[in-house]
Amino acid sequence: MPSQTVADYLLSRLRQWGVENVFGFPGDGINGILAAFGRADDRPRFVQARHEEMAAFEAVGYAKFTGRVGVCMATSGP
Repeated sequence: MPSQTVADYLLSRLRQWGVENVFGFPGDGINGILAAFGRADDRPRFVQARHEEMAAFEAVGYAKFTGRVGVCMATSGP
């Protein structure tokens, strides 16, 4: 098994915190994290937005209406 990357550790920590969804827009700056979602069986689930700003709005709406933590990622990093 390959060694754990920073992205793998990041997703592991989000799972420990009970994060179920991460809203984001794919791009060059987060390709390593997107690959980690595949290795983690999409846990937490990556929810693709149509634009970076929309990812932030979706995370805020999710937090507001569910009472859970809302997490978003931008192409410049999480």
